[in-house]
Amino acid sequence: MESKNIIIRKTVFEDCYLFAEWEIMSEVTEFFSMNSDRCYEDVVREFVRRELDKTKLQFTICEKNELPIGRIYISKVDRDNDSLDITRIYIADGENRRKGFGEEALRLILEYCFMNLHTERVTLSYFEGNKVASGLCEKLGFKHEGLARNACKKNGKYHDLHLLSLLRAEYYVKIHDR
Repeated sequence: MESKNIIIRKTVFEDCYLFAEWEIMSEVTEFFSMNSDRCYEDVVREFVRRELDKTKLQFTICEKNELPIGRIYISKVDRDNDSLDITRIYIADGENRRKGFGEEALRLILEYCFMNLHTERVTLSYFEGNKVASGLCEKLGFKHEGLARNACKKNGKYHDLHLLSLLRAEYYVKIHDR
Protein backbone atom coordinates (compact mmCIF):
# COMPACT_ATOMS: atom_id res chain seq x y z
CA MET A 1 0.00 0.00 0.00
CA GLU A 2 1.34 3.39 -0.90
CA SER A 3 0.27 7.01 -0.57
CA LYS A 4 1.90 10.39 -1.07
CA ASN A 5 4.33 10.16 1.86
CA ILE A 6 4.29 6.61 3.19
CA ILE A 7 4.35 2.93 2.31
CA ILE A 8 2.57 0.29 4.38
CA ARG A 9 4.01 -3.18 3.96
CA LYS A 10 3.54 -6.54 5.60
CA THR A 11 5.58 -6.82 8.77
CA VAL A 12 8.66 -9.03 8.54
CA PHE A 13 10.53 -10.76 11.36
CA GLU A 14 13.38 -8.24 11.21
CA ASP A 15 10.92 -5.49 12.23
CA CYS A 16 10.69 -7.06 15.69
CA TYR A 17 13.95 -5.35 16.69
CA LEU A 18 12.43 -1.95 15.97
CA PHE A 19 9.12 -2.80 17.64
CA ALA A 20 10.99 -3.90 20.77
CA GLU A 21 12.85 -0.57 20.85
CA TRP A 22 9.74 1.49 20.15
CA GLU A 23 7.42 -0.33 22.52
CA ILE A 24 9.46 0.50 25.60
CA MET A 25 9.26 4.23 24.80
CA SER A 26 6.67 5.84 27.08
CA GLU A 27 5.60 8.31 24.38
CA VAL A 28 4.69 5.33 22.15
CA THR A 29 3.04 3.13 24.76
CA GLU A 30 1.32 5.79 26.85
CA PHE A 31 -2.11 5.01 25.39
CA PHE A 32 -1.67 1.28 24.68
CA SER A 33 -2.37 -1.63 26.99
CA MET A 34 1.07 -3.19 26.59
CA ASN A 35 3.09 -3.22 29.80
CA SER A 36 6.28 -1.19 30.07
CA ASP A 37 8.40 -4.25 30.87
CA ARG A 38 8.15 -5.77 27.35
CA CYS A 39 11.36 -7.14 25.88
CA TYR A 40 12.52 -8.32 22.46
CA GLU A 41 11.52 -11.92 23.22
CA ASP A 42 7.97 -10.79 24.07
CA VAL A 43 7.71 -8.95 20.76
CA VAL A 44 9.01 -11.98 18.84
CA ARG A 45 6.56 -14.36 20.57
CA GLU A 46 3.72 -11.97 19.83
CA PHE A 47 4.82 -11.62 16.18
CA VAL A 48 5.02 -15.40 15.64
CA ARG A 49 1.64 -16.05 17.32
CA ARG A 50 -0.02 -13.40 15.19
CA GLU A 51 1.54 -14.67 11.97
CA LEU A 52 0.04 -18.10 12.64
CA ASP A 53 -3.41 -16.66 13.39
CA LYS A 54 -5.57 -16.01 10.31
CA THR A 55 -7.66 -13.47 12.25
CA LYS A 56 -4.68 -11.13 12.66
CA LEU A 57 -2.70 -8.94 10.24
CA GLN A 58 0.52 -7.04 10.90
CA PHE A 59 1.88 -4.09 8.93
CA THR A 60 4.84 -1.75 9.15
CA ILE A 61 4.51 1.92 8.24
CA CYS A 62 7.50 3.23 6.28
CA GLU A 63 8.60 6.50 4.80
CA LYS A 64 8.97 6.54 1.02
CA ASN A 65 12.66 5.65 1.46
CA GLU A 66 11.39 2.42 3.12
CA LEU A 67 12.64 3.45 6.57
CA PRO A 68 10.16 2.04 9.14
CA ILE A 69 8.45 4.70 11.25
CA GLY A 70 5.46 2.90 12.76
CA ARG A 71 3.20 -0.07 13.09
CA ILE A 72 -0.36 -1.24 12.42
CA TYR A 73 -1.85 -4.34 13.97
CA ILE A 74 -5.28 -5.63 12.94
CA SER A 75 -7.13 -8.31 14.88
CA LYS A 76 -10.52 -9.98 15.05
CA VAL A 77 -10.67 -10.41 11.27
CA ASP A 78 -14.08 -12.03 10.88
CA ARG A 79 -14.68 -13.03 7.27
CA ASP A 80 -18.19 -14.35 8.06
CA ASN A 81 -19.33 -10.97 9.37
CA ASP A 82 -16.95 -8.84 7.27
CA SER A 83 -15.52 -7.04 10.28
CA LEU A 84 -12.16 -6.40 11.90
CA ASP A 85 -10.49 -4.31 14.58
CA ILE A 86 -7.57 -1.92 14.15
CA THR A 87 -5.98 -2.85 17.44
CA ARG A 88 -2.78 -0.82 17.31
CA ILE A 89 -1.53 1.98 15.11
CA TYR A 90 1.33 4.33 15.94
CA ILE A 91 4.14 6.46 14.57
CA ALA A 92 7.14 5.71 16.77
CA ASP A 93 9.69 8.46 16.28
CA GLY A 94 8.73 11.77 17.85
CA GLU A 95 10.22 13.65 14.90
CA ASN A 96 7.74 11.93 12.58
CA ARG A 97 4.70 12.68 14.72
CA ARG A 98 2.36 15.58 14.04
CA LYS A 99 3.30 15.50 10.35
CA GLY A 100 0.14 13.74 9.21
CA PHE A 101 1.75 10.29 8.81
CA GLY A 102 -0.66 8.72 11.31
CA GLU A 103 -3.68 10.08 9.49
CA GLU A 104 -2.23 9.05 6.15
CA ALA A 105 -1.56 5.54 7.49
CA LEU A 106 -5.06 5.21 8.91
CA ARG A 107 -6.63 6.40 5.65
CA LEU A 108 -4.50 3.92 3.70
CA ILE A 109 -5.28 0.97 5.96
CA LEU A 110 -8.99 1.84 5.89
CA GLU A 111 -8.86 1.80 2.09
CA TYR A 112 -7.22 -1.63 2.25
CA CYS A 113 -9.83 -2.90 4.72
CA PHE A 114 -12.85 -1.68 2.78
CA MET A 115 -11.61 -2.10 -0.80
CA ASN A 116 -9.39 -5.20 -0.61
CA LEU A 117 -10.79 -7.14 2.33
CA HIS A 118 -14.39 -6.07 1.54
CA THR A 119 -14.99 -5.26 5.18
CA GLU A 120 -18.38 -3.91 6.23
CA ARG A 121 -17.31 -2.71 9.68
CA VAL A 122 -14.00 -1.55 11.15
CA THR A 123 -13.71 -1.02 14.89
CA LEU A 124 -11.05 0.50 17.06
CA SER A 125 -10.69 1.69 20.61
CA TYR A 126 -8.55 4.20 22.42
CA PHE A 127 -7.64 5.02 26.00
CA GLU A 128 -9.53 7.68 27.89
CA GLY A 129 -7.54 10.90 27.49
CA ASN A 130 -5.97 10.11 24.11
CA LYS A 131 -6.81 13.40 22.41
CA VAL A 132 -4.84 12.63 19.24
CA ALA A 133 -6.79 9.41 18.60
CA SER A 134 -10.06 11.10 19.52
CA GLY A 135 -9.55 13.95 17.07
CA LEU A 136 -8.35 11.73 14.24
CA CYS A 137 -11.21 9.26 14.61
CA GLU A 138 -13.76 12.07 14.65
CA LYS A 139 -12.16 13.67 11.58
CA LEU A 140 -12.34 10.39 9.66
CA GLY A 141 -15.98 9.75 10.54
CA PHE A 142 -15.76 7.01 13.17
CA LYS A 143 -18.87 6.78 15.33
CA HIS A 144 -18.57 6.53 19.11
CA GLU A 145 -20.30 3.36 20.32
CA GLY A 146 -19.62 3.66 24.00
CA LEU A 147 -17.15 3.47 26.83
CA ALA A 148 -15.86 0.11 28.04
CA ARG A 149 -15.08 0.68 31.70
CA ASN A 150 -11.93 -0.92 33.13
CA ALA A 151 -11.60 -2.78 29.82
CA CYS A 152 -7.85 -3.25 29.87
CA LYS A 153 -5.07 -3.51 32.39
CA LYS A 154 -1.67 -1.89 32.02
CA ASN A 155 1.06 -2.08 34.63
CA GLY A 156 -1.47 -3.23 37.23
CA LYS A 157 -3.97 -0.41 36.62
CA TYR A 158 -7.32 -0.65 34.84
CA HIS A 159 -8.23 1.75 32.04
CA ASP A 160 -11.41 2.70 30.21
CA LEU A 161 -11.57 2.38 26.43
CA HIS A 162 -13.65 4.42 24.01
CA LEU A 163 -15.19 2.08 21.42
CA LEU A 164 -15.68 3.31 17.85
CA SER A 165 -16.66 1.94 14.46
CA LEU A 166 -16.74 2.96 10.82
CA LEU A 167 -19.06 1.27 8.33
CA ARG A 168 -18.36 0.82 4.63
CA ALA A 169 -21.06 3.33 3.58
CA GLU A 170 -19.66 5.92 6.03
CA TYR A 171 -16.17 5.34 4.66
CA TYR A 172 -17.32 6.05 1.11
CA VAL A 173 -19.15 9.22 2.14
CA LYS A 174 -16.49 10.62 4.48
CA ILE A 175 -13.15 9.39 3.11
CA HIS A 176 -13.01 7.45 -0.15
CA ASP A 177 -14.78 9.85 -2.48
CA ARG A 178 -12.86 12.88 -1.16
